[in-house]
Amino acid sequence: MYTLDPREITGRDNYKLMSGSVVPRPIAFVTTRSDENGVINAAPFSFFNVVSSDPPLLSISIARKDGMMKDTARNVLAHKELVVHICDEAIIEEVNETAAILEPHESELERTKLTTVPSTKVSVPGIKEALIRMECELYQHIPITNDEGKPVSDLLLVRIVQYHFSEQVYYPDKGYILMDHLKPVSRLAGNDYAKLGERFTVIRPE
Repeated sequence: MYTLDPREITGRDNYKLMSGSVVPRPIAFVTTRSDENGVINAAPFSFFNVVSSDPPLLSISIARKDGMMKDTARNVLAHKELVVHICDEAIIEEVNETAAILEPHESELERTKLTTVPSTKVSVPGIKEALIRMECELYQHIPITNDEGKPVSDLLLVRIVQYHFSEQVYYPDKGYILMDHLKPVSRLAGNDYAKLGERFTVIRPE
C-alpha cells in the first residue's frame, strides 16, 4: 500500500490521482451565452454531479487557467443561465471537439456538426442532438482557492428549471430514464472514457 500526503505533491499530481481514482465520472456538456456578440460557448466538464432533488441542483466545478476564469464560468456568472446536457455515445466525439481552447468570441460549436435548439425558460439554446438536456439557472457560486489564497476553480451550483428528454430515453408512465437507450459516456483519466458496461443489482437493507 502506497501512502501519499496530498500536501507534499503537486496540484497536477493530485489531479492525476483524483481523476484516476474517482471513476467513472459523468460528463456535463454545457452551453452558455457570451457577452462577445452573443456567441454560444460550449464545453464538457467531468467534475460534475447531482447535489439535491429538492430543489433540483447540479454541481459543476470548472478549473481556472492561471487564475483566469474559463468562458463557461464567466458566462454563467454574467447571465445566470446555462444548459447542461448528458453526454452519450452518439455525440461524444463532437463534444470532445469543444474541449479546444478558443477565444471568448469564438464558438466551440463551429468545430462540430452539432446544432442548437431554443430553450423554453432560459435564453441559452440547447444542443438538439443530446438525448437529455436541462435548462438551468445559477443557484450559488463558490470560488475555490488553494493554500496560497489563489483562486483555482469555480464551483457552480445550478438549479434545473426545465427538463428535456428524448422519447428514446424517457418512460413517462413511470418517470424512468432508460439507461440502455441513453448509452451515457463517462470520464476516466487521461484520454480515456467508458461506456455503461455491465450492471448488477444490490438490494439496500431496510
